[in-house]
Amino acid sequence: MQDSDCVEFLQWVLPRLHRRWPGFRKVRAQVCKRIDRRCKALGLAGPRAYRDYLEGHPDEWEPLDRLCPITISSFYRDKAVFDFLGCTLLPHLARDAHERAAEDLRALSIGCASGEEPYTLKLAWHFHVAPDYRQISLHIVATDVVSEMLERARKACYPPGSLKWLPEAWRTQAFEPVAGKYCLRAAFRQGIEFIQQDVRAALPEGSFNLILCRNLVFTYFDEGTQQQTLEQLLTRLSTGGALVIGRHETLPSRTGGLIPWPGTKTRGIFQRR
Repeated sequence: MQDSDCVEFLQWVLPRLHRRWPGFRKVRAQVCKRIDRRCKALGLAGPRAYRDYLEGHPDEWEPLDRLCPITISSFYRDKAVFDFLGCTLLPHLARDAHERAAEDLRALSIGCASGEEPYTLKLAWHFHVAPDYRQISLHIVATDVVSEMLERARKACYPPGSLKWLPEAWRTQAFEPVAGKYCLRAAFRQGIEFIQQDVRAALPEGSFNLILCRNLVFTYFDEGTQQQTLEQLLTRLSTGGALVIGRHETLPSRTGGLIPWPGTKTRGIFQRR
């Protein structure tokens, strides 16, 4: 399949799926490969034939939507963000919980792919916060729409390249080498729940002190879907809690009382007033 054919197809189809072409432009190869496989499975010559097929087979839009999620992830992805989470934001939430005599904090990781983000959050808590707040536990709920990604997350074994941004001490203490991969030790998997869920359709029950929704909704979906999703996220974010989006993402126009986290120069971190 020619790249130009795929680009033309994506520019036509993404708005119909309430997605944004600019978000896919640099990472389109992943989706183009899936579309190519789908065309071959349906016996179609390529994207132009697939477009005609969609016009006559409305049931195909749902399988097409499932071809679109971008599954790019790694541990400690965006060092500045996780440095701030570990050294400033998580300790702040822990102090607040201690003052309220709360015994736990809840975090939500949306679009967790194969688990690197929630596991990084767990490591940051373990190494930066837990020694000073042993009476407080961190429970993490991690969601993704792709079942295969969640299966990898539960296994928690990764190629060396996925760990390259982690501090060396974390790699040494938290992982063990197994058959050419690095597997997260059982102690660092505790307190993390993985759920298959589409953020556009549902969110886990309960309230959360911290929600990570990075490089997903506010990159790949159109403005209307962004606004609707943000409003739903705010129903789950506790007062004083933090919402973290991608550093290069922006929130839609109506932010529901969110303000940049006080005192931080790190983009994409907000507090709910």
